[in-house]
Amino acid sequence: MVHRIAALEMDSCNSKKCGLECIKFCPVNKEDSDCIVLGDNGKAIISESLCTGCGICIQKCPFDAITILNLAEELLEKRMHQYGINTFRLYNLPTLRRGNVIGLVGRNGVGKSTALNILSGNLKPNFGDYSSPPDWDEIIDYFKGTEYKDHFSKISSNTLQVSVKPQAVYSLSNVWKGDTLSLLKHYDERNVLDTMIQELDLEQTLKRQVSELSGGELQRVAVAVSASREADLYLFDEPSSYNDIYQRLNVSNVIQKLASDDRSVIIVEHDLTLLDYLCDFVQILYGDQGAYGIVSSVQSSRKGINTLLDGYLPTENVRFRDTPISFAVYAPIGDESNSIELLNYSNITKSYPGFTLSTESGSIRKGEVIGILGANALGKTTFLKILAGVEKPDAGQISKNSSISYKPQYLSSNNEKYVEDLFYEIQEGMMTDEYRSNIFEPMRIQKLYPRKISELSGGELQKVAVAVCLAQDAEIYVMDEPSAFLDIEDRMSLAKAIQQYVRLVSKSALIIDHDIQLVDIVSDSLIIFEGSPGIQGFTTQVLTKEAGMNNFLKQLDVTYRRDLESGRPRVNKHDSKSDRLQKESNSYYYLSSNNSD
Repeated sequence: MVHRIAALEMDSCNSKKCGLECIKFCPVNKEDSDCIVLGDNGKAIISESLCTGCGICIQKCPFDAITILNLAEELLEKRMHQYGINTFRLYNLPTLRRGNVIGLVGRNGVGKSTALNILSGNLKPNFGDYSSPPDWDEIIDYFKGTEYKDHFSKISSNTLQVSVKPQAVYSLSNVWKGDTLSLLKHYDERNVLDTMIQELDLEQTLKRQVSELSGGELQRVAVAVSASREADLYLFDEPSSYNDIYQRLNVSNVIQKLASDDRSVIIVEHDLTLLDYLCDFVQILYGDQGAYGIVSSVQSSRKGINTLLDGYLPTENVRFRDTPISFAVYAPIGDESNSIELLNYSNITKSYPGFTLSTESGSIRKGEVIGILGANALGKTTFLKILAGVEKPDAGQISKNSSISYKPQYLSSNNEKYVEDLFYEIQEGMMTDEYRSNIFEPMRIQKLYPRKISELSGGELQKVAVAVCLAQDAEIYVMDEPSAFLDIEDRMSLAKAIQQYVRLVSKSALIIDHDIQLVDIVSDSLIIFEGSPGIQGFTTQVLTKEAGMNNFLKQLDVTYRRDLESGRPRVNKHDSKSDRLQKESNSYYYLSSNNSD
């Protein structure tokens, strides 16, 4: 048996432009029943009890705003929350385990933040009854005999201490108008102020106003505030955003210590390296973006991440993705016979007050993707801007006879233009069949056509920016942090799409990113940035991927191995047998394929 759900993407539904095709062509409506009607807000309202699941409204909607799905009837008993008619609904809740870090993974829009809000007590579960939600006594009775009964009993009586690190860290400056030190002191309930400042590298932020902090600084301050509070449950929503890999590892160490003190910790994260390094267990959230999400059973971190990549949950007998995300067992090797240089540069220097960038000579070859790794504030973005012609060097030579398309690090959403108009301006002669099949269609750009750029989420804006960059008639694509705000699946798909497309059309690319696995997938060779952040940065030569990754991982004091089952790169636990073995042989990158730790 199944139960039918109908979901409407409110931002996409536009009755003023569509001609109401969903209402006109609905077979049930034609029989004088009101299966689909127009609400007072100008949006369609779909009756799930009257809907026959014919799918005609889905096909007729020009904005792809309607989702009709059949789900297993037994899920009705596991429905935790629904926001309203034809809106998102969540099934099941994450597991609570003291002394462990549990990672929630899955696509954007399948309920990870909703799950955290319910567990924190900020959102009362209504079990789908949004018109007459239950009171706390009914909620507690519903969870009788489960681990959640005691949890929600304490929430209802305000005796459960929960500390939440929210996703939107920029809101921190709206609620705290003072400096960073006063903020940290105010929430230091565990007397760990000095430790947090040192471990999260916050010394330079203490005297500055919170409103003056960068995204990465705000993220680490938010983590410090959350970890400094005395709580039974700690919830971290995307703690790695805006930070480089060094800072992400520091954040991971802080979070791990909370669990080692016999506290419950749950994180939502899109960086697979961080999840692998940090989490003891993983739960996958799967479903249809904006329509529904289901929390899977708990699995070990290795098994859970492999299941996510495979797209099939054997315990639930559910396939939530058509094809697995696979990894090449050997690093991709470019065509060494193709030595056509599209750009070369020699000994570039660029100075600002207090900071100097120096580079080794290098070149970009046709068909090559170069990944760029390094800490923040070492000049990576400046380097790309110089190569792209956005900034001029103080010294050094750049020789190029190829055009460059540049996607900057920071994207402006201050644009009232529709996405459709943006792509209409560039599609003439540039959106080829190769582009459409490898970039435009997989990234579902057309679904965003009726939206204004100012209305896009961070992930949607990133997809549009990457797609626009790759649609340009250029020989070299330069992209600064293309993975920012994207979920795990979009990151992996983006990396493979860039790699395949660049080779298919015989172009080249330079990519900066802090997601090591994305860089590992997409790159043929690497440039590593070293130096003192904010003071001096310098680059290596263009290195083979093996040499570059070994160089960079050694700086991090982290070793990688291949997972035998999926072929994906895995982080060895610090001081594990595999970690020690690889360090002893100075092989930080893929010496061992042992899965035991």
